[in-house]
Amino acid sequence: MPRTRAVVGTAHASRYLQQLCKHWAHRFPTEFDPDAGRIALPLGETRLGANAEALSIDLVADDATKLLGLRDVVVRHVERFAFRENLRFDWNDQ
Repeated sequence: MPRTRAVVGTAHASRYLQQLCKHWAHRFPTEFDPDAGRIALPLGETRLGANAEALSIDLVADDATKLLGLRDVVVRHVERFAFRENLRFDWNDQ
């Protein structure tokens, strides 16, 4: 199963993690606390981690096409929540 990971520098990682998980909690299986989250979307699974300096995003999907779609959806949502700052997503396929 294809995987990818990004570590996004931000002092607001926990806020974005919680916003993303709460946003999808009404439609998809989701679990989270201020430091870690998991969202099971139809495209694949998103795991999030937050610390004082960065938001880590780990994605896994059944195939490369779904992984690209999942990545695009997650990035768009995080960017929407982080509209006050310019985030940099450097993805590393695994």
